[in-house]
Amino acid sequence: MRMIAFVAALAGVLMTGAPVTAQWLNYPTAGIPRLADGKPNLTAPAPRTADGKPDLYGIWEPTPKYLRNIASDLKPEDVPLQPWADAVYKERLTGARAREEPDANCLPQGVPKIDAAPAPYKFINTPTGIAVLYEAFTQWRQIFTDGRPPLRDPNPTWFGYSIGRWEGDTLVVDTTGFNGKGWLDQVGHPTTDALHVTERFRRLNVGEMELRITIDDPKAYTKPWDVTEKLLLLVDSELIEFVCHENNRDLEHLPGQPLR
Repeated sequence: MRMIAFVAALAGVLMTGAPVTAQWLNYPTAGIPRLADGKPNLTAPAPRTADGKPDLYGIWEPTPKYLRNIASDLKPEDVPLQPWADAVYKERLTGARAREEPDANCLPQGVPKIDAAPAPYKFINTPTGIAVLYEAFTQWRQIFTDGRPPLRDPNPTWFGYSIGRWEGDTLVVDTTGFNGKGWLDQVGHPTTDALHVTERFRRLNVGEMELRITIDDPKAYTKPWDVTEKLLLLVDSELIEFVCHENNRDLEHLPGQPLR
């Protein structure tokens, strides 16, 4: 049973509080090595695609503590905020501006916040890239691996534009072209339109993936900084529909001004 509760900002907003079982619960996931008792062998070596690269296909569950605070494993001095950004962050930390958090308003979490949303997401391989289907808010994303260059003058978006490449067994994804409206987490680490996110996905075995994230936003931080998160494979299950606006009843109770 999976809880599809999305906790927003310091007030602990729940978009939905009812436990919902995933679709096709206990339907065996194809291609997963099994132990003698039929349980998944999650410590088996990571599978590989026909060209020898690690196969990232599957449904992955994030570590939700990084949704709350992406820097939860770091010391304050490890997050080098610009003075204005530090002031904004400290005000958000009090909860006074909880109503302004984008996903409390059913707006996209953006990258890298979506990496830690407390709902799984699915990697699907294609010849020219990877599609990522997010259960959270039923969102999607494309990571192109066909060698295309970065966009010079992108239309700013919540998720930006992602280009991937392989460095050994690690998929390195560079994302730029953000609209500057996103929060990195619920406690309110800010971003600007200069944000450049680098994600490094490395599948350690069948059941685990390491995700290292580099935040480079010179308008908000004095230098780039890193966090490392872990993803766990969700087997014998599927994604379910998640419609934020359908049961978002808590926004009116949050402190702060309505998002404009």
